[in-house]
Amino acid sequence: VQLQASGGGLVQAGDSLRLTCAASGRSFSAYNLGWFRQAPGQEREFVAALRRRGGRTYYADSVKGRFTISTDNAKGAGYLQMNSLKPEDTAVYLCALSPQSTILSEIAATRAYSIWGQGTQVTVSS
Repeated sequence: VQLQASGGGLVQAGDSLRLTCAASGRSFSAYNLGWFRQAPGQEREFVAALRRRGGRTYYADSVKGRFTISTDNAKGAGYLQMNSLKPEDTAVYLCALSPQSTILSEIAATRAYSIWGQGTQVTVSS
């Protein structure tokens, strides 16, 4: 499986964006989907994840209530709907896949994700 993130851009605070993670290959639905972000000079941080077992979603506290992760298995795509964007959301956003066997305590850990796509830049101006 290969991934490609898109949908980033330059927006103003309070605006919305929807990021897309397009997957090639037929096994997309067999993996958990995660979104991460990395700002200049900072470590990569967890944003959101969708765990296939149980279908539950998980979010970083900083985006809870504003961001929504989802998938469309028929299209082999994942999404990150971002509302009420803030300047501190500015970063490169990356999507990644982890095996379904990933335990819950690892769902936010970058080390659990073995397949990564190229990122898309999101810039939020104040």
